Amino acid sequence: MSDERIIVGLDIGTTKICTVIGEIASDGVLDVIGEGTVPSDGLRKGVVVNLERTIASVRQSVASAQRVAGVDVDSAWVGVAGSHLKAFTSHGMAAIRRGQEITRNDLDRTIENARAVPLDSHMEVLHVLPQEYVVDGNDGIKDPVGMSGVRLEVDVHVIAGAQGPLANLRRCAEDAGIAVDGMVVQGLASGLAVLGDNERDLTTLLIDVGGGTTDIGVFRRGVLAHSAVVPLGGDHVTQDISQLLRIPPDEAERVKRRHGVAQPELADRDVVLEVANPSYTAAISTFELAQVIRPRLMEIFDLVKREVEQGVGALELNAGNVIVTGGAALMPGVEQLAAERFRLPVRIGTPDDVSGLTDVVSSPTHATAVGLVRYGMLHAPAPRTGDRARAPRGEGGEGPAVVKRLRNILKDFF
Repeated sequence: MSDERIIVGLDIGTTKICTVIGEIASDGVLDVIGEGTVPSDGLRKGVVVNLERTIASVRQSVASAQRVAGVDVDSAWVGVAGSHLKAFTSHGMAAIRRGQEITRNDLDRTIENARAVPLDSHMEVLHVLPQEYVVDGNDGIKDPVGMSGVRLEVDVHVIAGAQGPLANLRRCAEDAGIAVDGMVVQGLASGLAVLGDNERDLTTLLIDVGGGTTDIGVFRRGVLAHSAVVPLGGDHVTQDISQLLRIPPDEAERVKRRHGVAQPELADRDVVLEVANPSYTAAISTFELAQVIRPRLMEIFDLVKREVEQGVGALELNAGNVIVTGGAALMPGVEQLAAERFRLPVRIGTPDDVSGLTDVVSSPTHATAVGLVRYGMLHAPAPRTGDRARAPRGEGGEGPAVVKRLRNILKDFF
């Protein structure tokens, strides 16, 4: 893009495609100036299965956001989900010449040694996220540059995806006229959007319940330390309702969104819903509907707990709190259900620290798209010397200073 101050997040999901256009304000705050959300029916479990439908939906979503923002965009940071994602932690080490200080090149060399792990030929590395460094056996170091030592070590969290699904996702954006600035795992993006300042000193479990999959992220002191994908999401709740009442999925989705609660005790036993299909009219109370919804959500949380404990150990001992975000987080009772399952403090995660269209994006459904913009704020290249950022509202360009401030604000995440 010609204007590095305008950053776009493109969340291509199973049930919706969401575009968020952000502008970096002079004080480093994310100012959301455009948003466009349209239904998605070209993906299954986070993977593109119909290119034409997905391309058309991406085009519509971007056009809608552009109309609101009053600017044209030609590139975006794209979210990635799906069971094809694989994550692991790897250890790297590098020797430092005696009498010399550790440099940025030494860090890069250590990280490169850590990521030098054989992968299947069809896998592509998306993220290599350094955790804490160790200098001569002393751990807990976040930035060892300038320190003295002879042995530098680091653990990195590596996330890779299958080349086929990634190529299809890129094609959907590019054929819609949007170049891909980079691809970002949805769990990482959502964490950037919803983690609060006080949670960066904790170990936080993030659960992003999407339509086709549930993304898991364990953030340790603000850094993504463990991630995984569970192949169940809100669509499976919809399918349960559809099968029980023998109604079309779109009608089941409407019933779920309008009347669904995650805890039966929150439902009104006296409210009976009549749902018509082509051959008969089905009746179900909101209490009975909750009894259908709760087991599936509990199954999702059970799978999350099992996956996390296999990776980091007992959840109650290794995590301080839980954040639930994504579309399913809008359902009443989800917070209480998660607290019951994980036995930890739970809150619903919404994008924080944004201005502009806050009434539009302050929802769990926008966590990934807003987080993609935040990721772009951190990783976008600094404007070239002499470049002047476009200022739709008559503001002067402050690109390099803003990027520096943003790096300071967000450095704890990486």
